[in-house]
Amino acid sequence: MRTTLTIEDEIARRLKEIAYRTGKSFKSVVNDSLRAGISRGKDVPAARPYRIRPVSMGQVAGPYNLDKALLLADRIEDEEIARKLQMRK
Repeated sequence: MRTTLTIEDEIARRLKEIAYRTGKSFKSVVNDSLRAGISRGKDVPAARPYRIRPVSMGQVAGPYNLDKALLLADRIEDEEIARKLQMRK
């Protein structure tokens, strides 16, 4: 398959050095390197599942009910808009 890749300058330089030293083509060195990287990824163990343990952060200070946080945000935004409109008069 033919494709276009953008390779960082340092990596391209190292690949070209390997190609020169081994007498292989650049294309062959790139394919070998990709193949090695892919096969190495198979040896990586699967991530362990994790659990999040909820912790109480105590009661909310003040008269706010955070179960209605969006309603509170709307109210604060409305008050700010009203304040700005009042300043224009």
